[in-house]
Amino acid sequence: MSTRTVIRGGLVITASDETHADILMEDGRIAALAASHTPAAEALTAERTVDATGKYVIPGGVDAHTHMEMPFGGTFVSDTFETGTRAAAWGGTTTIVDFAVQSVGHGLREGLDAWHAKAEGNCAIDYAFHMIVSDVNEDTLKEMDLLVEEGVTSFKQFMAYPGVFYSDDGQILRAMQRAADNGGLIMMHAENGIAIDVLVEQALARGETDPRFHGEVRKALLEAEATHRAIRLAQVAGAPLYVVHVSATEAVAELARARDDGLPVFGETCPQYLFLSTDNLAEPDFEGAKYVCSTPLRPKEHQAALWRGLRTNDLQVVSTDHCPFCFSGQKELGRGDFSKIPNGLPGVENRMDLLHQAVLDGHISRRRWIEIACATPARMFGLYPKKGTIAPGADADVVIYDPAAEQVISADTHHMNVDYSAYEGKRVTGRVETVFSRGVPVVTDRKYTGHAGHGAYTPRSTCQYLT
Repeated sequence: MSTRTVIRGGLVITASDETHADILMEDGRIAALAASHTPAAEALTAERTVDATGKYVIPGGVDAHTHMEMPFGGTFVSDTFETGTRAAAWGGTTTIVDFAVQSVGHGLREGLDAWHAKAEGNCAIDYAFHMIVSDVNEDTLKEMDLLVEEGVTSFKQFMAYPGVFYSDDGQILRAMQRAADNGGLIMMHAENGIAIDVLVEQALARGETDPRFHGEVRKALLEAEATHRAIRLAQVAGAPLYVVHVSATEAVAELARARDDGLPVFGETCPQYLFLSTDNLAEPDFEGAKYVCSTPLRPKEHQAALWRGLRTNDLQVVSTDHCPFCFSGQKELGRGDFSKIPNGLPGVENRMDLLHQAVLDGHISRRRWIEIACATPARMFGLYPKKGTIAPGADADVVIYDPAAEQVISADTHHMNVDYSAYEGKRVTGRVETVFSRGVPVVTDRKYTGHAGHGAYTPRSTCQYLT
């Protein structure tokens, strides 16, 4: 049975346009748009009408970097696919791309199947997968081809975490060469993990055990060095490169230089690097552990370079790297040894609001907000125009956003399954009011109306940002 909804009177904002328009959603898709208060708009009829006067109507957010139910550091991320996608919906995100993990000694398929089993029937919003490649060998390289054919078109490698996810330069080059052939996109965690491990050992030997030393040993120069090396390896392989969670001025400079040379090199940053700093890592009484993530938070002066990179398009995407661990019982595993603090922050619910605040603060425009949070991640990872925009034929992933509502971010009111907020007490203007996922209301007037199992697995095409 056909289900039709009309959204009337809102300011529709996409990466390319802002216009007062009415939207008809039918059978999970955008069926039509028409300028408000015109005969064409009045001809849009439906069983349900939603008044968005005075509100923004924006595409559902695409968070291309989340970690649900991931094992790390002797524990597990605290959000399941059910709790994490519900929180994402509350925050105006309607698609996540999560990371399936290959364990050393096992195949890509085995890891992907395990993540499918975790997610299937549990997600409130649509989801897709990247593949973490931890063990490059001939079998793995062949599997990469098969995964690309079935819609898992991006592969993450780590220059960090020796003994866990780490790949050496030869393994990275082989994977990049394969990606150059099969159309896949290599995503890189760019930090020199071998050198960092030396600095960790030396710091602990000096008795430097507090959380703030996590930031001091993971030096910005070692992020920049790894970024440079990844760029050159990709250049040798003739492959595009996407560097995840860029945090430092020096790493942005490496990306900008490569892009100025015409290389297909892309960068992502995250809200924590734009809004938090080493001041948080240095909070007393082990509170700094809440802010331990890798790449680490940097001194505040790095933020200007990240915002500038977002404005100049040397950074193209803001994702969350949502990887939450509770302070009680999880982050506390690192008391007395910062290297044992599980790495990661919660944030999947906060990204759209924080970036709207950045619009109000003058860092980015409204359309750039939608571009870096919706359209470009969809294009980068082969989901566009099904996701990331409001246009006829696109999935009806639509958010009605109140740009004037004020809120205070807090663990007391968020929906992520974690016992603290990285942005506790931060006042922001702008709030999600209603969220449609494929035309189905999952948040309605600030009430959750979705359910686990609505979210569908979404295969992806190869990177559309290259064309």
